[in-house]
Amino acid sequence: MGSVGRGRALFTAGNAHQNIVCGRAHQIGALALIAATFFLTRALDRLYDIPIPSHPSLSTVAGESPVGTLFQHPGFLSWPNRGYGTSLSLKIYVYEESEVDGLRELMRGRDGKISAESCAKGQWGTQVKIHHLLLKSKFRTSRKEEADLFFVPSYVKCVRMNGGLNDKEINHTYVKVLGQMPYFRLSGGRDHVFVFPSGAGAHLFRSWAVFLNRSIILTPEGDRTDKRPISSFHTWKDIIIPGNVDDGLTTFYESRIVQPIPLSKRKYLANFLGRAQGKVGRLQLLELAKQYPDKLESPELQLTGPNKLGRVEYFTHLRNAKFCLSPRGESSWTLRFYESFFVECVPVILSDQIELPFQNVIDYTLISIKWPSTQIGPQLLKYLESIPDEAIESMIAGGREVRCLWVYLPESEPCSAMLGILWELQRKVRRFHQSVETFWLHNQSIVNREFVEFHGWRTPLPLP
Repeated sequence: MGSVGRGRALFTAGNAHQNIVCGRAHQIGALALIAATFFLTRALDRLYDIPIPSHPSLSTVAGESPVGTLFQHPGFLSWPNRGYGTSLSLKIYVYEESEVDGLRELMRGRDGKISAESCAKGQWGTQVKIHHLLLKSKFRTSRKEEADLFFVPSYVKCVRMNGGLNDKEINHTYVKVLGQMPYFRLSGGRDHVFVFPSGAGAHLFRSWAVFLNRSIILTPEGDRTDKRPISSFHTWKDIIIPGNVDDGLTTFYESRIVQPIPLSKRKYLANFLGRAQGKVGRLQLLELAKQYPDKLESPELQLTGPNKLGRVEYFTHLRNAKFCLSPRGESSWTLRFYESFFVECVPVILSDQIELPFQNVIDYTLISIKWPSTQIGPQLLKYLESIPDEAIESMIAGGREVRCLWVYLPESEPCSAMLGILWELQRKVRRFHQSVETFWLHNQSIVNREFVEFHGWRTPLPLP
């Protein structure tokens, strides 16, 4: 009997003992209290016990180490529940190049002669691959009014490299394009997604800080403060993406160009295959290789001429060491970090400001080493020599498990960079968007400063 009933019990004398009698009203009240407690407990359990779908590519084990639990079955990607939801459910509108005046120039150049195929190659090919994968995605919608996010295609890095637009033209064209997008003005750009695939990041658009300071930027670059007063990457809104690794190296998550070789047969302890570019860390590695040629391979790469290191030769050299050194170049990120996973050497990051993709789910301490760039010298080689092969093999095995996240394949694949990006984009989705130039009334209508309803806004629009 509950304490409430006992507190108001009626005591009567019996032959050998006292009987505690509780009135009917109190019995009903006690039962009601028990029932309410039961249902409240069940509700709280449900609140903290989110059901996990049975599909192995979407199931998760929250709060555990990503490597080992990120994949409950080999090759099947899991993602954490926290902040993401239990399954992918988002709608993305992809702007057509003919839909907005100027968008074609950002993709093909002023003369329209630059092809998407040529821009898909090289380390900046993510600008094309992400666009093409979204065009075929089941999460694409043709209705702007139901879209969670808006993707703005642009191959501007490739266009600039091929002389299709200069910096001034790029800036002018971007501003013109954004002024023709009512939904961009509606949200202040908060739900619009842009890809900037190179070390320059969003700085390719000189006025990014004015117009894209609230937009979602996909970029492999997390820091350019060496040459710019501010970084265009912000952890609260932007997403770090993997660089574009050579397709021949990543086919079916394994190399078709070269195959990894056993640790015992590798000639070098470590290697650095890259140009010096006048960078302190790289120059130090070249000098270190001269002092310890039997431990560190670091040939001075030639971009042209008879001594140019070809594609196959490059990867053949890369696989011949236990550790692949990845120092900072013109920017903090380097493609060599991603390439190392496919030749199965442990990447050693020598770039203090680097940002890595999918940090919410990958524990990089299990698959790589980050060493201070101020400590490049014999002590680095001594440390690497001290690591037993068993530990190296363990790191390689972990890298073998997660490297599918560096490969740009459709989201229908159980694991890919695109699937990871979609999960990260889902985390950015908001129910409501507003900007300094949007207002709303009691009947839920969205209006501008002149009280013109959203459907009546005319382009070009003054930008937020």
